[in-house]
Amino acid sequence: MLVTSTSEWSQTMGLNRQDKAAVIEEVKALAAESTSLIFADYRGLSVEAITALRKEARQNGVKLRVAKNTLVSRAVAETPFACAADSFTGPLVYGFSADPVALAKVLFNFAKKNEAFAIKGGVMDGKALDLAAIEALSTMPSRDELIAKLMATMNEPIAKFVRTLNEVPARLVRTVAAVRDSKEQAAA
Repeated sequence: MLVTSTSEWSQTMGLNRQDKAAVIEEVKALAAESTSLIFADYRGLSVEAITALRKEARQNGVKLRVAKNTLVSRAVAETPFACAADSFTGPLVYGFSADPVALAKVLFNFAKKNEAFAIKGGVMDGKALDLAAIEALSTMPSRDELIAKLMATMNEPIAKFVRTLNEVPARLVRTVAAVRDSKEQAAA
């Protein structure tokens, strides 16, 4: 049972040992399938704002979780995210994603619109990120945009080759048409 809303925050205080173990295992699973983690203080956000954040996160493949910091610290202890465990203080929402750019864009853009949402830090590939690094990540093109640019770059030589091959018969047709036109003018 992973805490997924602010109203559930107070309910985590009385978790029994099995529930805590389940939360730890669930966060471990999220950490195992993610390459990046960003955590932020969400105090003062309205329910509508949190709902909007969750919706945008879902659309971008970002998994948001709220859980006790000690449980998250235990869950990430043997992962690349362990370097940030000392920073897990206060009520935090944890964002996990396999695409660090999508995660940074979702959370950083949300933080720009909501002053109560404060990004505290993050981790990518075992390296701690500060706010400036997260902002830099958020301005990078997304994975899909990079793939589209790569495909366009890879496609261009082939397209140029096809245009060159098409030019040979087209030039022949234009030459024959020019010869025909000059013979018609000479006959006239």
